[in-house]
Amino acid sequence: MKAVQRLELLKDFVQEAVDRGATSVEQIHQYIAALPFEALEKSGLLEDDKLKLREKQRRSIGMVYDAIRRINREIGQLISDQFENLEDTQHVSEVLSEKAAAPKKAAAKKRRATRTKS
Repeated sequence: MKAVQRLELLKDFVQEAVDRGATSVEQIHQYIAALPFEALEKSGLLEDDKLKLREKQRRSIGMVYDAIRRINREIGQLISDQFENLEDTQHVSEVLSEKAAAPKKAAAKKRRATRTKS
């Protein structure tokens, strides 16, 4: 396996870990943020219209973690694009090297053929 392929696998692993981590932290964050609302509800101090505030808070927290996951995907795509560019550059370099070497190989072959005839 080429070094670039290993790096891309590592990038995928890190990207997946960040995504799972963000989801886990979001779940913990949502749970902790809900505790005061639950306590106020149980005590009867939270009116129905205040429950809308709870939902807004839940959505706001979710938006933050959605943004983290989206940025993670975009960075992963950017890195993948750079790996692809690197592989393309390597391929072009190999092709150009082969083409540059072809006339030299042909000339050497011609010299060997001339020496063999003599």
